[in-house]
Parts: sequence; C-alpha cells; structure tokens
Amino acid sequence: MDALWVALLVVVVALLLRWLRPTWYWLTFGVTFAAVRVLIRYRSVMDACGLTVPPSRWRLTLARVANRPVPEARSPRILWLRPTATGLVLRLKLRPGQDAFDFSASSDRLRHSFSLHNVVSREIRSGVVELRMTGYDVLRRVCMPAVAPRDGLRVPVALREDGEVHYRDYRQVPHALNVGATQSGKSVYQRTLVAGLAPQNVALVGIDCKNGVELAPLAARFTALADNPDVAVDLLAALVAYMGRVYELIRAEQRISVGLPDAEITADIWDLPAHLRPVPVVLLVDEVAELALAASKAEEARRDQIVTHLVRLSQLGRAAGIYLEICGQRFGSELGKGITMLRAQLTGRTAHRVNDETSANMAFGDISPDAVLAAVQIDKDRPGTAVAGDSSGGWSRIRAPHTTLRQAVDTCNAQAHRTPSIPELEPFRPALPVHVLIGKVQPKATTAGAF
Repeated sequence: MDALWVALLVVVVALLLRWLRPTWYWLTFGVTFAAVRVLIRYRSVMDACGLTVPPSRWRLTLARVANRPVPEARSPRILWLRPTATGLVLRLKLRPGQDAFDFSASSDRLRHSFSLHNVVSREIRSGVVELRMTGYDVLRRVCMPAVAPRDGLRVPVALREDGEVHYRDYRQVPHALNVGATQSGKSVYQRTLVAGLAPQNVALVGIDCKNGVELAPLAARFTALADNPDVAVDLLAALVAYMGRVYELIRAEQRISVGLPDAEITADIWDLPAHLRPVPVVLLVDEVAELALAASKAEEARRDQIVTHLVRLSQLGRAAGIYLEICGQRFGSELGKGITMLRAQLTGRTAHRVNDETSANMAFGDISPDAVLAAVQIDKDRPGTAVAGDSSGGWSRIRAPHTTLRQAVDTCNAQAHRTPSIPELEPFRPALPVHVLIGKVQPKATTAGAF
C-alpha cells in the first residue's frame, strides 16, 4: 500500500513539473524516458522513415552461400547519445549511399516517431550527422542561460528552438535586416540587442523617425540619435565622413614594407594597435520605410541622399567598424530605387510574424523557401518569435526574452559612462533626460580610442 502511495505521489509530482516547470521535469524524468524510447524505437523508426540502406553485395553473397535468410536493411550507426538541459543529441555515422539531406527532410517524421517536440539535423563532417532533439517547447517560456558567454561584438539576443543561444555576431555578420508586422516583437528584439550592446565598447547610433519614442528612452547610451528624416540625412552624411576618416587612419598605419610582419598588415580596424583602434559603431534604424517614403520633390531628393548613404555604409562600413541593423515592417522594391541594392548587402535576416507571404519573401525569398514558409506560420499569440537566417541558407526559429522598456532603460543608464564621443557625430548627441542627470555626477564620456 505504501508503495502505491509513493508511486502515485511520484506521478503527481511529474505531472505538476511537466506543466509548471518543463525544464525540471525534463532533467528529472523526461530525459530518461526519452533516451530509452529513442534507443528502443531506433531501428524501426529508421526503417519507417526510409533512412536505411540495403545489405551490401558481400553480405547477400555470404547469406546465399551459407543458406541463411536475407540480411535486413542497415540503419546508420549510433556514435553516441548525449542528454542536454533541453533535449538529446544523437550523433550518427551514415552508411554508404546515404545523404545528410535525407535526415533534414525527415526531421518532422522523426520527431513524431520519437515523441519529441522538435528535431533539427545538421552535418558535422562528411559521413556524420547530428540530430538535436528538443524534449519540450523551449520557446513557450524563454529562459536565457544565467551566464551567456560574450566575446567582443557577439551578443546573445534570443533562444533557438533547439535550446541553444542565438547570438548577434557583428564580426561574422556585419549587417542585418529585421522585418515584421506591428506587435510582432521587433521592438523587444531591438531592446534586447541594445541592452546587450550597452556594456560593450561600442558606439550606438540610432535613427528613430517615430519622434524617438523607441530609442529616445535609451539615449543615455547613444552617441548620436535622429528622430526625423531631416536630421537623419545629416547624421548619415556625418557617419560617412567619419568612415572616410577611419580609412585614412588605416591607410596611414599600413606602411607595407618587406620587413613588416604579415600579422601587422591590416585592411580594417581590428588589426590596428589598441591605442589607435577606433571604437566600432552600430547603426540602428527603427523604421526604414519612414526614411524611404517621399511625397514631394524635396522629400524625394532627401530620400535619395538617405538611401545612397545607407548603401555606401553597407558596402564600405564593415572594414571601418560600422555595422547596420535595419528594422522595418516591409522592405521591398516599392520603397524606391536603391532599396534592393541595400537589401543585398544585409547578410543577416530576421523575420518576425508577417501578414503576407510577400513580406517573408522580402527577407528570405533569395535565401531559403523553407524559411519563408516558417515565417508565415508564426503564431500571432507568440510575439517575439522569429525566423533567423543568413545568406548561406541556414535558418532557425528563435524567440527573444521579454525585455521591458524599463529594463533596457536601466541598463543604458547604468552604462552611460561607456558612451564614446565621436567628433563628427557630436552635433547629434542626444540630450539626457532630466531624471538621469538629477543627483548624479555624469562620468566623462570616453572618446573613440586615440582616434
């Protein structure tokens, strides 16, 4: 009788954990059940999904000579099965004739067969495939790791559907596009990004044509800020002038000669000596359509200047340490000439919920049809969920943690002393709110290195 009560108590605890604390349930009960289920069903699932190969000729010949039954089809060999905090990682050795694409195409059937939430396949090396299986919906309640490693301009901004952290790495992906409909989570993603960049040695430059309602509260950490298109065109022109001055510094410090070591030859800011290296600049544009729309001849001339500056920064800014983060609800050719040229330079793509397939095609149409379909299928009841990819064709579902405006403001105010001063951008330095200045002695702003 006591054993029955204990078993009943364990079942009740397991059900409560599965509903209230899925991570705890997975670590205590779920991982064991899932591992046993995968190992028991493995051969039958591989056969049902068409992921087996016929027996080799020598095995058929040996069976015929020995008068034995015909050998069964062979499944990929399991190298190892490793549990994680959110699922299982199964690494497989492919049989001759198998392709990694077959596992990627069968991922949906595999998750149903193994009774897991999600299965993502990726090729590790030639002949080796890794299946990352998620035991529960990690995007339902986003919980970022307590200590996420940060290296330079590599900022954790969201959680991927396979339980891994999604990083915005400006060194690898200099420029990015972020599209999505109203209330899709673009602003929360942007706040999370700004809060992650605030502690870094970086200059933040913002363009928010909604009178600054999104970025003005974070002004304590911004080196320059424009809240309307008229100021934005002058700000972008100043940023282009700053880029030219950075290139003059790089050219002056190259001094290529026979005796100069190869490691000291540079064509960007990152190989310059630390005391000469200019601070990197991240330009955030909150709504690009407001910069590209024109209703008169004067506005059309201004629009052409803005788009020209943005294209020039996207083409030439990477080596000067200038990175672009462009946000908008739509980003298509209807915004005018030069927009598609700008989009071609934006390697990183993030699409939140969109209202039509055309908007998703603007982000992923030239990258991956599967990513377009995934962006269209994002549920409106899950704001912050997005599809992130790049020009290589790889993509994944992500969801940013809910960063409130108060949290982002507090982070920026606490890191206000890190705001660098750039001479070309000084006329656009935002005025700090009164409540930030009262009762505080503002530290002297750092300059862009010795530059």
